[in-house]
Amino acid sequence: MSEEHRHIRSFVLRQGRVSNAQQRAHETLLPQFGIPYAPQPIDLNAIYGRSAPKILEIGFGMGETTAVIAAAHAENDYLGIEVHTPGVGSLLKEIGERELTNVRIIQHDAVEVLANIIAPATFDGAHVFFPDPWPKKRHHKRRLLQPPFVALLAGRLKPGAYIHVATDWEEYAVQVLEVLSNEPQLKNTAGDFAPRPDYRPQTKFETRGLKLGHGVWDIIFRRV
Repeated sequence: MSEEHRHIRSFVLRQGRVSNAQQRAHETLLPQFGIPYAPQPIDLNAIYGRSAPKILEIGFGMGETTAVIAAAHAENDYLGIEVHTPGVGSLLKEIGERELTNVRIIQHDAVEVLANIIAPATFDGAHVFFPDPWPKKRHHKRRLLQPPFVALLAGRLKPGAYIHVATDWEEYAVQVLEVLSNEPQLKNTAGDFAPRPDYRPQTKFETRGLKLGHGVWDIIFRRV
């Protein structure tokens, strides 16, 4: 079996419903804002048409947060990785409606993208917001933020770049904090968990959870 297919996937491709608007955006805008996956290096400055800070977002869900951040920070370029078509279509719809020019999407497995097409020391930051916690113990092996992946991701960050993880699952937050703390390429920016930075907007789901007394944990490390 080839190296790129040896890892345990952190997602299951479900046949989620794709709305007409999402499907239309996927068909019409993906050719413009999508980067087709092929296992060979890509030149992000050439793709965006400029040299600007590059921020990676892994598993952007329905894309609301990505679109809000990209709209507020036109000085940065954002690369979103997501496998689920409804989410990709949703973010593409946001890109079209907001007339964003600083977002690109790769619809593929993030592990293979980072391993095969992204050069070391590429990104100025990486966002992993509310990754699937896979709460059942027997499924913990599917969690994205395991030591091998964190080492791979850290290597794709420039020195001084940041990695920002947010989760509403406390047990996963504790595990992520431990994994990132044990990665020699990374250093914690806080004593343990960090306050939510202004650039990360609260989602409707998060606001509702906080009102119900649920916690959210932000973890921010820097590449040494």
